Amino acid sequence: MGKIKLKGKDLLKLGYPNNKIINIAIEVMQKNFEKKNKAYVLSILKDIQNQPDEYKNHLMLGQIAKEILNLTKVEKRKLESQRAPFKIFGIEQITEEAIQQLYTSLKLPISIRGALMPDAHVGYGLPIGGVLATENAVIPYGVGVDIGCRMCLSILDVPISYLEGSKDKYLNALLEHTKFGMYETHQSHIEHSIFEEEAFQMIPLLRRLKAKAIQQMGTSGGGNHFVEFGEVEILEDHSMNQLPKGKYLGILSHSGSRGLGAEIAQTYTRIAIEQCPLPKEAQQLAWLDLDSHLGIEYWTAMNLAGEYAAACHTDIHRRLMKITGGRLLARVENHHNFAWKEIHEGKEVIVHRKGATPAADGQIGFIPGSMTSKGFIVRGKGNAEALRSASHGAGRLLSRHKAKNVITNSEISKELKKHHVELIGGSKEEAPMAYKNINEVMNSQSDLVDILGTFKPRLVRMDKK
Repeated sequence: MGKIKLKGKDLLKLGYPNNKIINIAIEVMQKNFEKKNKAYVLSILKDIQNQPDEYKNHLMLGQIAKEILNLTKVEKRKLESQRAPFKIFGIEQITEEAIQQLYTSLKLPISIRGALMPDAHVGYGLPIGGVLATENAVIPYGVGVDIGCRMCLSILDVPISYLEGSKDKYLNALLEHTKFGMYETHQSHIEHSIFEEEAFQMIPLLRRLKAKAIQQMGTSGGGNHFVEFGEVEILEDHSMNQLPKGKYLGILSHSGSRGLGAEIAQTYTRIAIEQCPLPKEAQQLAWLDLDSHLGIEYWTAMNLAGEYAAACHTDIHRRLMKITGGRLLARVENHHNFAWKEIHEGKEVIVHRKGATPAADGQIGFIPGSMTSKGFIVRGKGNAEALRSASHGAGRLLSRHKAKNVITNSEISKELKKHHVELIGGSKEEAPMAYKNINEVMNSQSDLVDILGTFKPRLVRMDKK
C-alpha cells in the first residue's frame, strides 16, 4: 500500500476551515498514518474536529487539536466604512454602475489601492477595466473567467501590399487554420512542454481538464476573441526591437485560456464564496488567503492557465506563418485577467488586472480597438496611481444584449466597407459600434502609456453566432 493521498478538499468536506490547519493536518496524518487507508484517517480527523479537547495532549495529533481549539467561528466578513485610495482615468466615459463596482471592491478589508481604466464597464465582481491591489489574498472574480486572456502581435518582413495582392491566400489561411468557439479544434496537435507541468498531476481539477486543454490548444474563444491580418505602422525609428520606422504586415490575436481557465475560475470562485462570506453586493469579490491550501492551489492553477494561453497564441501564429510565409521581426505580447505579485510603495501586494494591461515603466504592450479601428503598440510609463496599468482595449459602449437588439447587419456591412475590412464570422454583439471610440480612450490615458505604433485590421476572423 502506497502513501496515503490526502487533499485539501477532503478536509473541507469534513468541515475544516480553509486556512493553515489543512496543511498541518495533511502533513501530520501523512507522516504518522501513511500505511492506513483513507477512510480510517478521515475518521480520525473528524473525531479530532468533534472532540479537540480529547486530543490536545496527544503526542502525534495534539498539533491539529490545538489549532482547532485556537479557531474562532468564521463570521460573515464586513466591508470597511472607508474606501482604499483609488484613481479613475477617463471617468466621463465610464458608467456609474461600473464605478460603484470599484467602490465596493475598495471597501474589502484586504484592499490596499485601486484604479479604473478608461475602457471600464460592468463585470462580475470587479468591473472590466478594474485594477485592485490586495494584501496576501487573491480574488478569483477579480482575475476573471478567461484567465490570462492575451494580446499577441507578430510583425513580419512581408510587404503590406501582399494583403491585397494575395488576399485569397490570407483569407483562406484564417478560414482553414484558425479555430473558434466551443467545438472547433485542430485535427493535429503539437507536443508542448506545458502539458508536462507538475500542476497537471498534482491538482485534481487540472488533471481532469488536461485532455480538454490538449484538444483546445491553438484555438480561440468566442465573443470578442479574434485573429487578424493587418497593417502595422512603427512611428519612430528603433522604438520597437530596432525596427525602422515604416509599415509591416502583422498578425494580431486575442484569446485566453479556453475551457481550462473558465473551469478554474468557476470552481475556485464557488469555493471562495463558501469560505469567505461577504455582504450580498460584494459576494463575487470573495477571496482566498494565499497562506491557505486552496489559495496556493488557485494561484498555481491561475499561473498555469496564463502559460497555456500564451502557448495557444504561439501555436496560432506558428500555423499562420507556416501557411502564408514571412520571417518574424518582432512580437508584442501582454495579458490581462490575471493577478501578479508586485512591489508597490515598498510593499508586496497582489495586483488584479481584470481587463487591464500591465504598463510598468518601459514595458511594451498592445491595446486593440475594434474590428475596424486601429489598435496601438504602447510603452508603459509606470504610473503609480494606475498601479502601473493601462486599458486593455476600447471597452464596451453597448452591452452584448443591447448591441444584438439595436445594431443591424446592414450597419455592420457599411462600417466594414467604409474601413476596407473583410470579416469572417463575427456577430452584432461584437460590431464596431458596440465599442467606445479608441482614440478617446487613448487620450484619457496619455499619463499611462506612450504610443509607439499602430495596427490597422484588414482581414478579420471571429466566432460566428
